[in-house]
Amino acid sequence: MKKSHALVLGATGATGQMLVKELLNDADFSHVSIYVRNKPAIQHKKLIVHQIDFSRLADYKDIIEGDVLFSALGTTLKDAGSKAQQYLVDYTYQFEFAKMASENGVSYYSMVSSAGSNKNAPFFYPRMKGALEEEVKKLRFERIHIFQPPLLIRQHSLMRSGEKRALKILNVLNRFGLLNFQRPLSVSDLAQTMINEIKKNRTVSPKVYKPKDIFSLKRTS
Repeated sequence: MKKSHALVLGATGATGQMLVKELLNDADFSHVSIYVRNKPAIQHKKLIVHQIDFSRLADYKDIIEGDVLFSALGTTLKDAGSKAQQYLVDYTYQFEFAKMASENGVSYYSMVSSAGSNKNAPFFYPRMKGALEEEVKKLRFERIHIFQPPLLIRQHSLMRSGEKRALKILNVLNRFGLLNFQRPLSVSDLAQTMINEIKKNRTVSPKVYKPKDIFSLKRTS
């Protein structure tokens, strides 16, 4: 893989921060462009910061250019305030950004989704994620990678109270050999796996990585 220009959407979130960190330290990437509402404190000679208004995404189409798009954009229902607002961030913004990237000739797309995503799911969140997956699969990228990770272990300051409770429960179950493929995964491991997979010359696309696939790749890396 030639030295590439990586784009990161959702760069200030837990997984996005780790993606940016790993990409900046990776010699295979010459530039890292991030698209954010507020400028982060991080500075690096390879980093290009685009401060944008997500409600006017079409205005920024000309700057969505590069080789590979890593998308880790997302919010919670609590933070969004309503299902409509969560859908706007998790589905609309993410899909519209990916669509513009594909139209601008970005070759590869790697997206963080969620375990259990299914467009026919009875519950709102997995149904929304599943519907998004189906739509991005239709875009004109050369390769599409969709990651469905289990519960993610975020940087401590970014972990929500519900995630901390779920993490404790899963850790107890895992000690007894239960739900092994749903055991928690660190955001740093997810970020590194996403980058490693993009760098491999895989021909299958779109490729969906379920929790067991991610853990298998982590063991062999």
